[in-house]
Amino acid sequence: MTSHLSFFKELYSLDTLDTRFTTSTSTPVLSSPRTGQSRSTQDRPKESEQPKEGSLPKWKTLEFLSYYTLLGIAIPLMFKAAMEVSRVTHPNYPNYEKLLDAGWIPQRKVDNSDAQYSTFRDNIPYLLILLIAHPLLRKVFNKYRPLPRAKFLESVELQSRANGNRTQMTSESRAEDRLSQRKTYDIGFSLVLLTGLHGISVFKILIILYLNFLLATRLPKNKIPLATWIFNIGILFANELASGYQFSILANFIMPWSAESEKSTDNWGSVLDSYGGLVSRWEIMFNITVLRLISFNMDYYWSLNQYGSSPIEKKQLDPSALPERERVSSPASPSAYSLSNYYAYILYSPLYLAGPILTFNDYIYQSRYRVGSITPRRTTFYGIRFLITLLVMELVLHFIYAVAISKSSPVWAIYTPFQLSMLGFFNLHIIWLKLLLPWRFFRLWALVDGIDPPENMVRCMSNNYSALAFWRGWHRSFNRWIVRYIYIPLGGSGRTDVKSGWDKARGVANFLAVFTFVALWHDINLKLLVWGWLITLFVLPEILAMMAFPKKKWENHKNVYRVICGIGAVGNVMLMMAANLVGFAVGLDGLMGLLNGILGSYSGLGFLCIACVVLFVGIQVLFEMREEELRQGIRLKC
Repeated sequence: MTSHLSFFKELYSLDTLDTRFTTSTSTPVLSSPRTGQSRSTQDRPKESEQPKEGSLPKWKTLEFLSYYTLLGIAIPLMFKAAMEVSRVTHPNYPNYEKLLDAGWIPQRKVDNSDAQYSTFRDNIPYLLILLIAHPLLRKVFNKYRPLPRAKFLESVELQSRANGNRTQMTSESRAEDRLSQRKTYDIGFSLVLLTGLHGISVFKILIILYLNFLLATRLPKNKIPLATWIFNIGILFANELASGYQFSILANFIMPWSAESEKSTDNWGSVLDSYGGLVSRWEIMFNITVLRLISFNMDYYWSLNQYGSSPIEKKQLDPSALPERERVSSPASPSAYSLSNYYAYILYSPLYLAGPILTFNDYIYQSRYRVGSITPRRTTFYGIRFLITLLVMELVLHFIYAVAISKSSPVWAIYTPFQLSMLGFFNLHIIWLKLLLPWRFFRLWALVDGIDPPENMVRCMSNNYSALAFWRGWHRSFNRWIVRYIYIPLGGSGRTDVKSGWDKARGVANFLAVFTFVALWHDINLKLLVWGWLITLFVLPEILAMMAFPKKKWENHKNVYRVICGIGAVGNVMLMMAANLVGFAVGLDGLMGLLNGILGSYSGLGFLCIACVVLFVGIQVLFEMREEELRQGIRLKC
């Protein structure tokens, strides 16, 4: 029994998910060959030896025992309500039955109506083949193309050891050879994969990449940032408006007479378009590539500001065991910003389609040195977690048809307020799962290949009560990218030493600029713009509440402060759910239909009051979970 508990404890530990959660960004992660755990985790003081940061545990108090009772009743009822409206006998079932596919669970169909997730779900077998074949082919490649100076460096190192010293030259040379070896394979495999995915359109992608590289390396230094942003935001719009620059349209533009004399489907452009690969609409997957284009250009631009010795030399750090902060912020050597390294980074196969996003500096470092956070045990546990999450998603899609119901333009009046709220609630959780699974799969692929990108999802969607903290943990690698390349360059939240109204206004304006970019990056449509602006609007109450109720003034009334925060967090959760339903699920009209169904009757208002009480109870449990993390010395900002 104890061994099973320890297994699940390790399986669902933050250290298994991502060592960045349990290790300071200024501390290098050194793996243990025996356990596969990071040394920073192993060397962490025992709980009794740690400074007491959190409050005394409340888990066994009468207050929390009553919370467990209430949640034990509420949570099963939530699943029951969502499953009841998904039954074959429900009056609305015939309206959305055509959106369901045959399932693998007896007597149940599967809701595979979400186009984005169905693309991933239907191709899981082929993706698994890639996950296995890509690292194995790398081993074969490395065997027949070994490090060019490996034998020579080995003899040099043996000689240096015999003389009582170990030269830095051998380590650096080996790192350069490893980078050269990896990038050669990365470029070759990526070109084959992209040709299979996008066919003839691979040339369009390579041209865009080359133009961006020229901007960074040929323009005067002071023009690089502005040119980079104009070019890449312009590419987002151009890709959308030009529908991926179809060759048939290009042929009609270059040779307009051919459009008059021949059928448009018979010109040479249409013939080329027919070789579009498995995913002919390459432009819908290019948004994630734009982030890497900007990362390379800005990292290169900041490297030009580096004078004298590198920060690594100044801080006397071991180049082969740098902490993450230095891997990201310290510029690579000037020779690393080459066209071949650029293509290898942008087109890196495991992260090309969906991320997570790795900065150029970090990619180059991890190609030179294998980081200590990657161990067979941790990667295996991470893979097990992915498979469990995939099973959970399959069960949800077989028993709760929230997505298909929302797509069928239902008459909301036939649902009770409780059922309406659960449709919205589970719709959001399916969105969370449909993003979590591809991100974890592609990160797992990268880990197997020896690259450790950041984990994108820190907490379950239900494990959030702060809008600000929620966006730090949702698509976390994108959030870190935004902070590095947009938020901080714009000035962040303002000066930390001055708390003026202008400073707060500037911080809100920067937040609005960030979410406007985020909305446009996701897709160029009004619905997502409204979502981005709603997010900014709904963050304001939390900011104002933090100003009105500063934590320091309530040090002697912690329980009262906890209740006040809980009441505010209930409003936060409601607003976050509304904004995300508009942006990613039912749209503004669908949200209005849901709200009218819930608020349009006295029974709906009564249900809303009960729902607020249940949310308050759940949020108190979340508060205590954060306190428990503090007691263990873990400080997550989400």
